[in-house]
Amino acid sequence: MNEQSVNTPFSKGSKTKEKILKHALKLFSSKGFKATTVRDIAGSIGIKQSALYNHFKNKDEILETLIHDLTTSAIVTLFDNKDASELHKEGKSLLMGIATTFKLLSFDGQNEALFKLLMQEIFRNERIREIYNEHFYQENVKKLSGIFFGMMQEESIKSSDPLLLANEFFSPLFFYQMQVSLLKLDKKSTSSVVSLFEKHVEHFWDNVKVEKQSSLF
Repeated sequence: MNEQSVNTPFSKGSKTKEKILKHALKLFSSKGFKATTVRDIAGSIGIKQSALYNHFKNKDEILETLIHDLTTSAIVTLFDNKDASELHKEGKSLLMGIATTFKLLSFDGQNEALFKLLMQEIFRNERIREIYNEHFYQENVKKLSGIFFGMMQEESIKSSDPLLLANEFFSPLFFYQMQVSLLKLDKKSTSSVVSLFEKHVEHFWDNVKVEKQSSLF
């Protein structure tokens, strides 16, 4: 009896908070952060503004919570839970896995909305710029450049500037992801873009791999 009385309010409060974040993200990504009011968010859920303030002080705190979600995005955590010292041995399959992650996230509603929010607020919000520069791009570029260096040491890819190579690999993936978002926004077919993720990997790998010379004997 006591356990139920303790847990029920917590559970209900958590669900309301999740709803606020979900609806706020949808509104922020469609209308923009500045154009969205607390009244809009509360109204979309069917609660009073006063009830929303039980969970968040203001609209900025809601945005800050959503920004935190960006730092746990699958793109940010591409190389997490993997043995960094062994990744260079995966070669082309590692790159294909990265490209597949970018493609799948392009069609995931939650991540698509977070990506839209990121793109809309990147020039207004310094914190979002920091997340984009550090977590979305630079950290991944740095990690991949280290992996490419390992591949060069193993002579599975040609010797080159590993940092430049990592930039060359990631840049088209971000571009294709944005193209998918724009096509979906205009309710146009994405079929011309979806295959480009894998094609990019094939083309990239063909240009960097070391051709193994077959024995003449």
